[in-house]
Amino acid sequence: MEFIDYYKVLGIDKTASEEDVKKAYRKLARKLHPDLNPNDKEAHKKFQQINEANEVLSDPEKRKKYDQYGKDWQHADQFEQQRQGRQQQGSPFSGGGFSDGDDDHDFSGFFESMFGSGSRGRQAKFRGQDYNAQLTLNLTDAMLTHQQVLTVNGKNVRITIPAGIADGQVIKLKGYGAPGVNGGPAGDLYITFSISPHPVFKRLGNDLYASVNIDLYTAVLGGDTTIDTLNGKVKLKVNPETQPGTKIRLKGKGFPVYKKEAEFGDLYITYNVQLPTNLTTEQKTLFTQLSQLK
Repeated sequence: MEFIDYYKVLGIDKTASEEDVKKAYRKLARKLHPDLNPNDKEAHKKFQQINEANEVLSDPEKRKKYDQYGKDWQHADQFEQQRQGRQQQGSPFSGGGFSDGDDDHDFSGFFESMFGSGSRGRQAKFRGQDYNAQLTLNLTDAMLTHQQVLTVNGKNVRITIPAGIADGQVIKLKGYGAPGVNGGPAGDLYITFSISPHPVFKRLGNDLYASVNIDLYTAVLGGDTTIDTLNGKVKLKVNPETQPGTKIRLKGKGFPVYKKEAEFGDLYITYNVQLPTNLTTEQKTLFTQLSQLK
């Protein structure tokens, strides 16, 4: 596997704090997000790299392993287990136990045996590296169970996305990561979902929120109004003397609950009362008369 310098990817040095890592990632994520670069393949590639770098460097334990073992950091636990075993039984890399003064040499020798470079001993099997990817959906797509095809390491992978997937949610596809070493199992593919903001509806959990304009006459006298939802039109009855900012709940008209068939959140509608403009002389006279009736 080619070595990727995660510090260089984020534009920081090795002494950077956790807060420095977060700031660098956020800055680059805003610049390279696929929504802002829909036709830029290089930007998409860099976006995946900064996500991978942030995942490792923002986790103290992963960062420690990365700093010590470089591109082989995901095999650090196996190496430590092997080293502990060698210390108890005697190391094949030296005459006896592991040398405390030359860990880099022991580490190099361990991976030579793991990858079969010049080792005559038994080759250990290791799990392949995990892959990370990001998939952007709009709110309408996230409402429906549907299939999409992803290209992972040159191969097309068809995945089924359940209705109700959430922004930032991660799903794992077992065995779709890098191949294992020496016949070991393949790694996994982790997909992080990004749900694009909708111009009308705001999602909070499984509930949806939207504002609807009604005219002054409907607000005062009552009447009907038809609104668009994410799954069709709905006719609403507006009560007389409806005040601006009045909120109503449409039960079961919200977002589908993830992996729970026929369960939905609610839709909350807030009424905005629009005042009439460009009044005629007659209309102004009528409003004047109405005000005098108070």
